[in-house]
Parts: sequence; C-alpha cells; structure tokens
Amino acid sequence: MYQPQVSEKINNFKSEGAKRVEFFKKEISQIKAGRANPNILNKITVDYYGNPSALNQVANISVPEARQIVIAPWDATLVKEIVKAILASDLGITPNDDGKVIRLNFPALTEEKRREIVKELKRDAEEAKVAVRGERRDALNAIKAMEKDKLVTEDELKRIDTDVQRITDGFIADIDNLTADKEKEIMTV
Repeated sequence: MYQPQVSEKINNFKSEGAKRVEFFKKEISQIKAGRANPNILNKITVDYYGNPSALNQVANISVPEARQIVIAPWDATLVKEIVKAILASDLGITPNDDGKVIRLNFPALTEEKRREIVKELKRDAEEAKVAVRGERRDALNAIKAMEKDKLVTEDELKRIDTDVQRITDGFIADIDNLTADKEKEIMTV
C-alpha cells in the first residue's frame, strides 16, 4: 500500500486513463461502417421552438434495416428543421422525407473506402494511446517530485513505476481491443 499522496496520484491517473478510453469508445461509435448507426446523429441539434435540442429529444430514431435510419419527429412541423440540420451536418447523407418521417439511406462502402476508414480509426487509436501515455507521464512526474522531497523512496518509486505501467498497459489493451472490434465491423461486407 502506498502513502495517501501517492495513492491519490495513481487514482487520478486511473480516472483520467479511463476517461480517455471512454472518449475513444464514444468517438469510434460514431464512425460510419456502411451500416446504419443511430449514434452518428448524436451531435445533430434541431431548433425546437427557439431552443437547440438534441435530435433524439424531439424524435424517435430507429434502424429498420441494416442500411437505413428512420427518424420520426414527435411534432410533424419539425420535419423540415430536421432535414435542414442533417444537410448542414457533415454526415454526407441526403435525407428523404415524406412529410411525416425522414429516412437516411446508407450506400454500401467500397473496399477502398473501408480501408480509408480503418486508416482513420487506427490514427484515432494512436492518438488515444498517446493521451493515455501523457497521463502516465504526468502521474509519474508528480510522484518523482515527491521522491525529491523525500516523501517516496527510490525502491517505492520503482514499484510505483511498475504498477503505473501495468495500468497503462491495461488501458492500451482496451484501446487495441476496441480498435480491432471496430475494424472487423468496418471490413465486414
């Protein structure tokens, strides 16, 4: 067991590392993989009686087919606003509406496009790993400062370094697993 100050630094590192992994998980959930994924609509807001509202707060979003999302607004007057918001977003999909519901049809991805998406995914994964390693560096620097102040011995510092590296390796493995699962999903035709 470590001193309270050291334990606090390690716990902060664990918390920040977990946040980095969770952020990466949310980011990759929004990647289009040739299949309809309602998470890609999470960033879209609609003007609802003068208030910007999340799309899922003003409409029912469903996935009736593998390559289609259906958006059914609770207020039919919102159809035009939702279409406008989708067109203004960077989704790259043209919505089709019949006055009551909006359909988003996703075209099948080409092999080349899939490989491009996987390349972006791997770049994002590397950025997430770098962020985790940055958190590790910050934690270890703070603990090394404690050694200079004679709050931590050199032997304790080596043991702490090993423990922090083990925790880091766990976060990196989580990122690698999420990346592998997403890559498999993207490359599946």
